[in-house]
Amino acid sequence: MSLIFHQLLKIYKMNIKNIGKVLELKDGVIIADGLSEVGYNEMVMINTQDGSSVPGLVLNMEEKKTGIVVIGSSEKINEGDEVETTGKLFSLNVSEATLGRVIDPLGNPLDGLGEIKHKDPQEMQLFKIAPGIIARKDVSRPLQTGIKSIDTMIPIGRGQRQLIIGDRQTGKTSILIDTIINQKASSEELNLPLVKCVYVAIGQKVSKIAQIVDKLKQTGAMEYTTVVIAGASDTAAIQYLAAYSGTAIGEYFAQKGQDALVVYDDLTKHAWAYREMSLLLRRPPGREAYPGDVFYLHSSLLERSVQFSDENKSGSLTALPVIETQAGDVSAYIPTNIISITDGQIYLEADLFNAGIRPAINIGLSVSRVGGSAQIKPMKQVAGQLRLDLAQYRSLAAFAQFGSDLDQSTKDMLNRGKKMMELLKQGLYSPITAGVQVLLIFAGSHGYIDELKEEQVSKWEKRFSSYAKEKGVKVLERIAKSEKIEGQLEEDVVDLITDFIKDFR
Repeated sequence: MSLIFHQLLKIYKMNIKNIGKVLELKDGVIIADGLSEVGYNEMVMINTQDGSSVPGLVLNMEEKKTGIVVIGSSEKINEGDEVETTGKLFSLNVSEATLGRVIDPLGNPLDGLGEIKHKDPQEMQLFKIAPGIIARKDVSRPLQTGIKSIDTMIPIGRGQRQLIIGDRQTGKTSILIDTIINQKASSEELNLPLVKCVYVAIGQKVSKIAQIVDKLKQTGAMEYTTVVIAGASDTAAIQYLAAYSGTAIGEYFAQKGQDALVVYDDLTKHAWAYREMSLLLRRPPGREAYPGDVFYLHSSLLERSVQFSDENKSGSLTALPVIETQAGDVSAYIPTNIISITDGQIYLEADLFNAGIRPAINIGLSVSRVGGSAQIKPMKQVAGQLRLDLAQYRSLAAFAQFGSDLDQSTKDMLNRGKKMMELLKQGLYSPITAGVQVLLIFAGSHGYIDELKEEQVSKWEKRFSSYAKEKGVKVLERIAKSEKIEGQLEEDVVDLITDFIKDFR
């Protein structure tokens, strides 16, 4: 008899719904009971008394109660309302039509351009397990940021996770925007596939995001970029979902064999949103009041960045998370967590920024753990000499400030170091292609700008960049093909630099 009953139950199970009811409601979090078949991270629907339904995300599962975070407004929800399971995780429809649009974490357009007209969309789950080791291969192709100090000394490869960390107002977002703007020119120069970009704004002011979108449109970068917005005025749940929505969009392109870049601006506010939800759900607080699983929160997100193997179409997903520090404290809880998860960090220092060194990158504290293997050969060649020059300069500058008599070789090293520091300065929204970067660093490292005054270096750099693009097309092509600077190529590079210096003088 019981066997027949179970068979009948299987037949009619599709018509059986697991429905509970709201017991408590507080600050966008509800406690429900009666949900015996609900799953973690499942989407549930809260049916309000006026006939509408509000989605919710399951984050707490106890023996008799379920903690649910309301996605959106909770104004219409009352105690006693029905809560219905869906058996589904949150997902997003993604296609090529998603590029060029500004959306919220649920995929709704925010740019006033109407509904997104998908052709053959794919449903991408927001919460997903990262690809395993077998599906991956080594990072071996460069992702050029267009910023000299990063591409030479802290290089980023496609499929890498590189943290950008620093105090507020030190230029973190500028690095992200420069990187996105540079992708089209860089891909054409190095003959690599165009990187599709996703900019995820978490907890930012809407006015600031509007300026960023405007700059991306002006530079033509919006054509291959999607902007996901969870503003400062949005709920903690929406800010929490934003990072996963951006990752899901990037994964769509990576799984198709394309290259994608996701920038999270910033994960500090993402952690704050998760802490707020966890405390409302009455989870036990740990260090700095964060819940015990906050490390898993970010590791499970960033591990989804990948360079797929050839058997998996060779696509890649690169992640550039941002963390905001307080008074330069990198030993705080969230910064140390993310540093241990990522493949290196770019540390921006407020003192350098205020001293006029921009981008304000502290080369000593910044590192890339895999990007060096993705650099083109000429870049790797000139970067080695640059690191040596700057290391010598930093060690000698500490002694030189005491004003003691210095020999000529020490003076020459200090002079070279000062000129290289000037050469590494770069303005906002002015990325430089890899070939021109190699020529600039080669000229500086080999003493061709030693005789210039410090205030002349910036002028020399701008004029030489234009001159190289006009007169050195063949040299730039050979550098882009990753030819080492030696033999005939080295002679051509030296001729190009010396001819320009004569005209400049």
